[in-house]
Amino acid sequence: MSALGQLGAGTGPAPELHKPRKSWLPYLLLLPGGLWLIVFFAVPAVQLFATSLYDPGGSLENGYVMTWHFANYADAVQEYLPHFGRSIGYAALTTAISLLVGYPLAYAIAVKGGRWKNVLLICVIAPFFTSFLIRTLAWKVILSDGGWVVSTLNWLHVPLPDGRLLATTPAVIAGLVYNFLPFMVLPLYASLEKLDPRLIEAAGDLYARPAARFTRVILPLSMPGVVAGTLLTFIPAAGDYINAQLLGTNRQYMIGNVIQSKFLRVGDYPAAAALSFTLMAAILVLVFVYVRRAGTDEVL
Repeated sequence: MSALGQLGAGTGPAPELHKPRKSWLPYLLLLPGGLWLIVFFAVPAVQLFATSLYDPGGSLENGYVMTWHFANYADAVQEYLPHFGRSIGYAALTTAISLLVGYPLAYAIAVKGGRWKNVLLICVIAPFFTSFLIRTLAWKVILSDGGWVVSTLNWLHVPLPDGRLLATTPAVIAGLVYNFLPFMVLPLYASLEKLDPRLIEAAGDLYARPAARFTRVILPLSMPGVVAGTLLTFIPAAGDYINAQLLGTNRQYMIGNVIQSKFLRVGDYPAAAALSFTLMAAILVLVFVYVRRAGTDEVL
């Protein structure tokens, strides 16, 4: 037998390739988080939706009856539409101011921070070491009629609404910006810190002015951080009620103040649940439209 024949005889059929077994490990890793969301989000959300359809004629003493009363939503929106508009407006203004303040701050920390980056980041998140309520009460003292801020503005002859800052819309906006600014800075820093400085240098080598470098290179590459920061700021600001409660009056009350009052003071559970679900739906629609228009795939 020739050598070629012996070689062919010695080699049997090719071994079958075994398909890799399907691993259940990723699903097991998702199980704790999934159970947490089901127990502490999905189940309460379903219960809240059911509560929003109770008979509005019931009470805590006599109990509520499920009547599938969808008119609760129309009644709630019609009666408290100004509060919805005020909440969305305050949240949008807070987000815009936070972006204008937070973007330069995040850029300075990411690009110019050097060895002080960690210290500067700790300074950004340092307010989180104190209770949200205490921070807002501190702003109430700072903006009080006898505080140094009002005294300084009066000395500079800066006109103030009603001659004061506390219990005004600017005070509520200032408290919202202060409390939610870190939510804007941190995503922006994470996005800007990943920028390749060679791209900015290349833009300069191509005779791009500083403004063109920012609008054509830096800003597009940092858009994931911009979108994430605006979402993390807008969503909690729209549902906040502490700042309006402590720094404003009933003329500055947001929809969160109405929901809190309906649940804890008035005891009108159907209306409170309907308002909560309407606010949730409105925020989801706005977020969906915003993310689609922003056109970034790295955020969600």
